[in-house]
Formats: sequence, structure tokens, C-alpha cells
Amino acid sequence: MSLIERVRGRFARPPEPVRAALDVEAEERALAWGERVDGGWTVATSRGLRVVPADSGETSTLLAWHEIGTARWSAAGAGGTFMVTPLVEVEPGVQARQAPQRHVLREAGGLPGVLRTRVDRTVVTSQRHPLPTGGGVLLVARRVPGQAAREWTVVFDDDADRDDPVARQVARDRLAAAVDADDPSR
Repeated sequence: MSLIERVRGRFARPPEPVRAALDVEAEERALAWGERVDGGWTVATSRGLRVVPADSGETSTLLAWHEIGTARWSAAGAGGTFMVTPLVEVEPGVQARQAPQRHVLREAGGLPGVLRTRVDRTVVTSQRHPLPTGGGVLLVARRVPGQAAREWTVVFDDDADRDDPVARQVARDRLAAAVDADDPSR
């Protein structure tokens, strides 16, 4: 992308369907957007990743930044594909990975960089620990909008480990140690 294209993109207004889908009451702003191959838009907003369907009769969906486990970008010309793995809370303090969402973009603009920056900003720290069952557990401290304190969660590599009492105890012990060692000033 040339310097002129980057400057033009930085000051461009989002397309009308994108502006119409934003939650004005929550002061949601469009930061970057990409046109989807299926029509519609994938939009990085101040609140999260929003999918705006091509049909204005359908409701747009929002995935908050702190609910994104991973996002992988594969460029292809001016566009490319995002594979975004959402996280869902399955019990207090425990999240599970959902099926990846595929976003195929005709034109990506500044979306890849904004998405990465926004997701990275939510993660304060993450630690991976092995489990006796052979799998692993990821402990993540995230900044959640509207919360003063960071939120610690556990994500098991394998959902079956959530039901294993030994794996759960190891995860609890590791989480307790991480929370005790946490420095909230970071």
C-alpha cells in the first residue's frame, strides 16, 4: 500500500452501511473496515470486530476485543482472509474456543493492523502450562472495557481436560499462583 493510499484511507469515511450499523449510543466508532467477498463488511470498531451483512435487513454482529482468542491473517492481493477464533465463557473464569470464523475480504485496507493492535492491547499477560494429561492450559489476564481490574481466565487446549479433576486442579493451582504474582500496575 502506497503512502498516498494509507493517508487517504486514514481520513476516509466508512461506507454508509458501516456507519448505519454502529451503536451510536455506545459511542462506537469505525477504525478500519474491509469489504467482504460475500458482500457486506468486516469492521474494526472501538468496541470490537463487527460483521455488517450486505442485506441491510440483517443485524450486524459484534465480537468484543477481549473475546477474541486468536486472529490469523493471510494476505492475497488487496484482500485476504482472517480466521478469528472467538472465546466464550463456559463457567466463571473458564473460557472455551469456539469454531473459527472466516472473513474473506476483497479489500482489507488497514483492518489487519488495527485488529492485531486491538486484540494485543487487551492481553496483559498469558502463560501456557502443561497438564498431566498431556494437554495444556493457557492462563490469560485481559483488560476488559468498563472494568477497573484485569480479568484472569483459563483456556484448556482440549475441552475434555475441563472435565478431568486432576487437570482442573493443576489449572486452579497455576491460576492462583499467577494471580498472586500479578502486578496490577502493569
